[in-house]
Amino acid sequence: MNPLTALYVPGDRPDRFDKAAASGADLVILDLEDAVPDQSKADALANVVEWLASPPPGVALQVRVNERAAHEIRAVRATGADVGLRIPKVEDPRKLDAIAVLADGLPLTALIESARGVEAAAAISAHPAVREVALGEADLASDLGSTDPLVRDHLRVRLLLAARAAGLPAPMLSAYPAIRDLDGLRADTERGKALGLRGRTAVHPRQLAVIKEVFTPDEEERAWARAVLDALEHGGVATLADGQMVDPAMLGRAKRILDPRQPLPGPPAAAPRPRVRHRCAEAPPPCERATDRTPPTGMPKPALSCPSRR
Repeated sequence: MNPLTALYVPGDRPDRFDKAAASGADLVILDLEDAVPDQSKADALANVVEWLASPPPGVALQVRVNERAAHEIRAVRATGADVGLRIPKVEDPRKLDAIAVLADGLPLTALIESARGVEAAAAISAHPAVREVALGEADLASDLGSTDPLVRDHLRVRLLLAARAAGLPAPMLSAYPAIRDLDGLRADTERGKALGLRGRTAVHPRQLAVIKEVFTPDEEERAWARAVLDALEHGGVATLADGQMVDPAMLGRAKRILDPRQPLPGPPAAAPRPRVRHRCAEAPPPCERATDRTPPTGMPKPALSCPSRR
């Protein structure tokens, strides 16, 4: 199932964990990163680990970890919970190798939050451990120096293309920060839906109803979808009662209207994504280019420190 609504909850507010799980969100994201001040991160991790030991049934869970925080990934993995990991500030798909080994099969959502990340979005999306990608629009606005809607639309479409080309689901929209501006939330969510994105994260429960309403097809859309399925029951090309010609290329859209959480199809020849086993990643930090040592004059720059990449 592809979620249409997701709710962030700060890891240093364990009193909100059960409330978030009961909010009606399809996905609850326990946040160890931006929502938690530095002095509270250790306590936040302890809170999340304790809660994941016996989470409530029926709700999908993810944990957003901090950058270069291997201990957080190990701690979450050790709970044995059915949980995904949100990896922040991904710019280089090679650095996902070590993270994937630490995650040991937990699905990764790669967060694209910089211009470098956008430029590498296709390679990041194609990484075998990545199950989803998403934009960090606030970080991107800071990096690019722009909050112009045209720039935002461009970034969303770039990520959508990268995700679909890799056989991943269409990305969810980034959280809308103005909690009380429900009209603005609705307008921006409708714009994102029109661009092809599906679902949205929220930072407050009051935003969930608006997001769900936008991504829930109305009766006119559902009637069209039913008519398409009926008309194309035996294949070929057909004409609806209003004169619209329809063909099998429209079946996917019609089925998703009737079941918005239905996954989008992947590339026809896509193989199952294997679990990454990167032999030099057993002990962090992740493999990096060996740039710490300056080579003698005339000597070539050192190659990747990871022997598997030589």
